[in-house]
Amino acid sequence: MWGLLFALAACAPTVGLGLGAPSASVLDLSPPATTESSVSTPAPRSSPAQPPEEKKNGTTGQRVRIRIIKKTRVVTKVKKKITHPRPPVTTTPATTLNLPKEQTPDCPPLGLESLRVSDGQLEASSSQSSGLGPHRGRLNIQSGLEDGDLYDGAWCAEQQDTEPWFQVDAGYPTRFSGVITQGRNSIWRYDWVTSYKVQFSNDSRSWWASRNHSSGMEAVFPANSDLETPVLNLLPEPQVARYIRLLPQTWLQGGASCLRAEILACPVSDPNGLFPEAPAPASSDPLDFRHHDYKGMRKLMKQVNEQCPNITRIYSIGKSHQGLKLYVMEMSDNPGEHELGEPEVRYVAGMHGNEALGRELLLLLMQYLCHEFRRGNPRVTRLLTEMRLHLLPSMNPDGYEIAYRRGSELVGWVEGRWNYQGIDLNHNFADLNTPLWEAEDNRLVPHTIPNHHLPLPTYYTLPNATVAPETWAVIEWMKRIPFVLSANLHGGELVVSYPFDMTRTPWAARELTPTPDDAMFRWLSTVYAGSNRAMQDTDRRVCHNQDFSLNGNIINGADWHTVPGSMNDFSYLHTNCFEITVELSCDKFPHESELPQEWENNKDALLTYLEQVRMGIAGVVSDKDTELGIADAVIAVDGINHDVTTGWRGDYWRLLTPGDYVVTASAEGYHSMTRSCRVTFEEGPFPCNFYLTKTPKQRLRELLAAGAKVPPDLRRRLEQLRKLKD
Repeated sequence: MWGLLFALAACAPTVGLGLGAPSASVLDLSPPATTESSVSTPAPRSSPAQPPEEKKNGTTGQRVRIRIIKKTRVVTKVKKKITHPRPPVTTTPATTLNLPKEQTPDCPPLGLESLRVSDGQLEASSSQSSGLGPHRGRLNIQSGLEDGDLYDGAWCAEQQDTEPWFQVDAGYPTRFSGVITQGRNSIWRYDWVTSYKVQFSNDSRSWWASRNHSSGMEAVFPANSDLETPVLNLLPEPQVARYIRLLPQTWLQGGASCLRAEILACPVSDPNGLFPEAPAPASSDPLDFRHHDYKGMRKLMKQVNEQCPNITRIYSIGKSHQGLKLYVMEMSDNPGEHELGEPEVRYVAGMHGNEALGRELLLLLMQYLCHEFRRGNPRVTRLLTEMRLHLLPSMNPDGYEIAYRRGSELVGWVEGRWNYQGIDLNHNFADLNTPLWEAEDNRLVPHTIPNHHLPLPTYYTLPNATVAPETWAVIEWMKRIPFVLSANLHGGELVVSYPFDMTRTPWAARELTPTPDDAMFRWLSTVYAGSNRAMQDTDRRVCHNQDFSLNGNIINGADWHTVPGSMNDFSYLHTNCFEITVELSCDKFPHESELPQEWENNKDALLTYLEQVRMGIAGVVSDKDTELGIADAVIAVDGINHDVTTGWRGDYWRLLTPGDYVVTASAEGYHSMTRSCRVTFEEGPFPCNFYLTKTPKQRLRELLAAGAKVPPDLRRRLEQLRKLKD
């Protein structure tokens, strides 16, 4: 995703999201305040409040005294007089925390990036603008192209704020163990905090500081040296509290005190029973909710195959640049064989290696289908007996291994996105849009140039063409199997996009560019979005800078941001396959603890989308005399300027929304045949078979080739044709 982001990479060292105009919706940026005063005053940093009594290991005991303060939402903005110049970029060596080079996160993320932490739980001493308020201080949040809107790329304190702070209310007693920070995401400015202190509180009034082991002084944590690289700091001693506050000490000279953050925190029980237990993401399905590297993925797929050998088959479609195989799990009641009249469907994940959720969802899906098929689940049984499903969990295994080694919270926004050669696979398929549109402008379609199955351009097949081995593997896979329906799973947003992904107007950054099958693509997108729990949550906030819920959480890809050479467009123009892109989550690489909830968010949507292959018409185009199927026959629907073709045994599927259609089947050497076909909301494609008769010329050609005599009826027909020609 985010094609424009990378187009701007050559112009700026670091790039913001930059995906079109901001939404017109207005966010409530009011920070919570106590009922006792409109502004909550932090404890002076020169004499912070002392922590509650600690155990010998430095952590607070489980018996925590907590002061309850009711919250109300008021708009406040703290302005401070300038008392001294902005701090320089250097820190005081005597108070800087000495940290090990390698640190391993102790607790899972509290949920700033995944939006489990709401805007109302974030406060700050001041904000430069509403778009730079504390609600934007979330790890990996992306800004729009324009600064000064509601969706800037960090929390930034006012320039006059000499003692800035950023505060998170966990909502319940929490064991804080670490902090991850980034700078401000922007293509126009350079702002990041270079050091900060950390304080804790149980009531948001009395605060105590994180301190160095050796000196006992307040610890100063080293922060960022660029905009995007996440920096982890583990606390010298984990602290149990409800609130955590980050106090920037120094920041980039000439910049502002800006940061994006994630807090590492483990929930603890409240012995006083004043707060409810922290909600834990859960699923009742007995599945392996972990992130799997390449070896772990292979092992899991093998286990599923061994558990369900009668409905599964593992095969490889090729290798990555680093030699890792692109494994596919096939699931069907008759794996390994294309059955006449049975559609082929695929899910593809991991095109961008750092967008890891899709990979895990497909591994979870294959486990679930195996388990439920064995249990006799009628829905799953019908799915696997009426279609052949192919699951490619990792199209870019090289990129994923890079992201996996960094970890879910430290991989950042782009590391591992590309393949090992630095190629973005979603821009690497052949651009078939441009030659089609040029032919349409010259009125050559469909009589001279077809509106479907466009050939690969010559430049794309040259030895020096920049085509990744992963891309070639998928193209050859598409040619071997007559796929009908597909979805590729991405991450970083919550929206479903559909083709065309490339704008028709050259150089347009975004422009509504529908396909001739726009109604069907909108249907498919709406089915997934409408079945996805997270997308249907009316209380959720926007992920980054666009509110897709205003349009049902679906969007035409080109109207979002143009992507030349996308897999969606290529599938539609080079094969029979209708493919959409599903952006699964605001967080590209959710923490392992969040996988059960993500599975529950997407489980029904994954199944419901597969069932849409039944929507439309299907049948076989056969030779009337021999009753054998005719390969590569063309199925044309009146009013839709896009045709599909039959498979090698003459079967076809044509996805259509409910309605009455006039359909024509044609093949070289045969008379065309037209009939009416009705699509209803009832399950199952409408059967629409065709029996074609050979033309006299074709019959003669076949007889002469076989050395047979020409029948009298054919001889008379040929004589009539000659007379008409004369």
